Amino acid sequence: MQTLSDSFRCGFVSVIGRPNVGKSTLINSILNTKISIVSHKPQTTRHRILGISSSKEHQIIFVDTPGLHQNVNSVINKIMNKTAVNAILKTDLILFMYEAKFWTDEDQNVLKKLQNIDVPVIALINKIDKIHPKEKLLEIISKSSKKYSFKEVIPICAKRRTSLNKLIKVIPPLLPVSPPIYSSKVKTDRDESFQIAELIREKLIIYLQQEVPYGLSVQIESYKKNKRDCSINAIIWVEKDSHKGIVIGKNGAMLKKIGTEARIEIKEKLSIPVYLEMWVKVKKHWVDNNQDLINLGYNIE
Repeated sequence: MQTLSDSFRCGFVSVIGRPNVGKSTLINSILNTKISIVSHKPQTTRHRILGISSSKEHQIIFVDTPGLHQNVNSVINKIMNKTAVNAILKTDLILFMYEAKFWTDEDQNVLKKLQNIDVPVIALINKIDKIHPKEKLLEIISKSSKKYSFKEVIPICAKRRTSLNKLIKVIPPLLPVSPPIYSSKVKTDRDESFQIAELIREKLIIYLQQEVPYGLSVQIESYKKNKRDCSINAIIWVEKDSHKGIVIGKNGAMLKKIGTEARIEIKEKLSIPVYLEMWVKVKKHWVDNNQDLINLGYNIE
């Protein structure tokens, strides 16, 4: 019988694709845990977030990344693109995701960045539930195989968990033989304070108008947790005075709605009563200010 060091496999698996292709949904579905927030709007994922799947035979460290996009006018957009590119360069395996119904210029742009890498790439054709009739899927798979020398081409539906068991079986043999990096109990590298800030930002993204979410960030000012309850003070930073009014809403209705939704989910996550207070403040041009971005937890190196 082989020892752990002889047989155990562990490595990083970067999930790459354009914005809104389902990368975070994939990792959440595989882990059966909400590691990354999800919405239908671009720039929902702004940071590199690890989701860790462990078994007796392997440890797969999924790297959730911001969507690679062509609009890099602001400093924060450049940071997000750099984060995604670094995930391509520093990994053991790449999962390249795109939608079954669409192949866009942004998808092609992502594929170009994979041309000179020396790690295996698996193509994941997501949202196959939207393909009708199903015979069309064979044509899509055939076209995908001609785009790049993929190790595998796997049609999936991340939201419905279709074919995810197959994916999990394919990944470990492509990882290096190595002992685990994280404890088997660890699901992510991000602490609770970060996760709670992201949950609040998710509710802001969902409920606010199209232009507002891109100019806001959430900072946890105080986080006090004990066995009985949890008290959280959060600051919502916006770029413009007009956005502050939108976030607060008439007579504070929008902020109250967002706070209620966030508090319910945080309570479910922590399994204790939660007291959440939020303030909305203006920090003009923070998306283009290196020091502001550092203070808000962005890695600009």
